[in-house]
Amino acid sequence: MKIAILNGSPRKENTAAMVEAFKAGAEEAGNEVCVLHVGKMKIGGCLACEYCHGKGEGQCIQKDDMSQVIDAYKWADMIVFASPIYYSTMTSQLHAAIQRMYAIGKPAATKATLLLSTASGQTDAAEAYFKQLIGFMGMEDCGVCKVVGDDNKKDEKMAEIKAWATTIK
Repeated sequence: MKIAILNGSPRKENTAAMVEAFKAGAEEAGNEVCVLHVGKMKIGGCLACEYCHGKGEGQCIQKDDMSQVIDAYKWADMIVFASPIYYSTMTSQLHAAIQRMYAIGKPAATKATLLLSTASGQTDAAEAYFKQLIGFMGMEDCGVCKVVGDDNKKDEKMAEIKAWATTIK
């Protein structure tokens, strides 16, 4: 399976550890994995200009790093959304990468998705948004892995994420 992980964190800690643990397990299971650090990429929000659905024929008028994410959406069988939870939702950087998917509509190749999230507290609102998004996209829900509090610094939790990823095929 081809898996694209969209890491929405602008920081190097916590979410990156979860992404690396998941990636290691998924590759161990024989999957091909690419990681895009959308939290550090230059991706503007959708302008609602409709260029992509007219003259652009699926191409956005904005020339930024989103073209790499679009390629991943078109390539991947599974998309993993990874994000710290800020104010009950995913990062604005990851939201931009999700909303700019509008240019291509529902990714044709992507059949499944899951969410990796880390927070100091509640993650319910982010999980509800994720469930709504994948329901709209018609993708298989492969679950949510959330790490709350200091668990994101524990080797045992990262080993658990890696083991979970080895079941993805």
